[in-house]
Amino acid sequence: MKWNLERKLIAGGLGAALLIMGTMSWISYQNAIQLIRSTERIKRTYSTLEHLADIQATLNEAESGRRGYLLFGTDFELERYNLAIAKLVKILNDLEQSLGNQVSQNARFQQLRSLIDQRQKLFQTSNTLFRLNPSDLSANHPLVIASRINREALREVFIALKAEEQSSLELWIARSGNNMQYRLAIESVGTLISFTIFLSVYLVLYHQLLKRQEAERMQQKLAQEKELSELKLEFLALVSHEFRTPLSVILGSAQLLKDSLSSQIERSRLRSLTRIESSAKAMKQMFADVLTIARADAGKLEYQPSWLELQSFCLNLVEDMQLSDQYQHVIKLIDLGDRTHGWLDEALIYSALSNLLSNAIKYAPVGSNIDFILDGKIDVITFQVKDEGMGISPEEQVTLFEPFTRGVNVKSIIGTGLGLALVKRCIDLHQGEITIDSEVGVGTTFTIQIPQSRLEK
Repeated sequence: MKWNLERKLIAGGLGAALLIMGTMSWISYQNAIQLIRSTERIKRTYSTLEHLADIQATLNEAESGRRGYLLFGTDFELERYNLAIAKLVKILNDLEQSLGNQVSQNARFQQLRSLIDQRQKLFQTSNTLFRLNPSDLSANHPLVIASRINREALREVFIALKAEEQSSLELWIARSGNNMQYRLAIESVGTLISFTIFLSVYLVLYHQLLKRQEAERMQQKLAQEKELSELKLEFLALVSHEFRTPLSVILGSAQLLKDSLSSQIERSRLRSLTRIESSAKAMKQMFADVLTIARADAGKLEYQPSWLELQSFCLNLVEDMQLSDQYQHVIKLIDLGDRTHGWLDEALIYSALSNLLSNAIKYAPVGSNIDFILDGKIDVITFQVKDEGMGISPEEQVTLFEPFTRGVNVKSIIGTGLGLALVKRCIDLHQGEITIDSEVGVGTTFTIQIPQSRLEK
């Protein structure tokens, strides 16, 4: 099945939408993983800071218990010191797990542990000395000085650990915020693009639906028009057949009376028989024209071309028209071409040219010249009918080939307005064209051009 442009656009739009949605899902998945990692890292950093705070508090608790023991010498203060030391060991283990694989922080942690172990030893040594001789622990004692140095070193390590963890916390919070903004932007843009694509696909489908509905309406309308045209053709054929019989009787009777009584009655009464005869002929021709136009509109007018000897055909046509005109006009046949035969439907071309010549006779002054020009070339045959009649205005030329259309300046000249409509349909069946060049009060020239795709026989 061959895909048209709209189907390609729909398939491409859906594919692009699916691709965008897949890309968005993958980016969202990666972003979600980053957010999870950032959240875990933030939690771990908060845990590290809490552990550092607990270590400081526990050290202070142990220091307070040691001092109480040194001052008061009670077992309660000693027990308080021992509990703080035990708690400190657990907190240090938890902190070591919380730091994970951070090299710099692990190095500081080892330094912190070493200082805390050193401080515990100082605490134990001072407790032992206090039991032996309480008065030896003066402010200048080396043990007291070492404890001060150890406390300062611990403070610096705590500051360094907290500073790095705080910096790491700020970094991961900022990174997490950036990831959230990036994800929001990607999802917003992707959603907008997907919505635009789906909207475009919807509009294309809706446009296709409208076109299909319009095509169905047109098809239904054409079917109705075809049915109506066939009914009209059947009606006109029936009417034409029903009228043709009485008209033939009237025409035959008028001709019989005219021939048999021509020497017995007055000329004025004979003219009445002539009018009856001409009116019957006109009505018969009108019914024939109406039926021919109806057949042409219904597509049932037969087109049967054959090789036609052009000059003989035109001479016979001129002779027939001269006889019907009773030689009141001079019809001159002018042969300009070299072609002798044409691929034409004799009946149709005769009907078209006879209508043009009949109009020229009808609307041209009595005794004027009518030029009938034949110009046969290899690729086209041209017929021209020129008269010196009343002419046709440019406004009326637009609708001249419509049925029952006549010029406003025809006055009382009898006519049905079917002749040129019949001419147009006969020429259309030959795939030719008819043009008009007319000027009011000067005359009219009809030009028929029929293409020839076959060589002369």
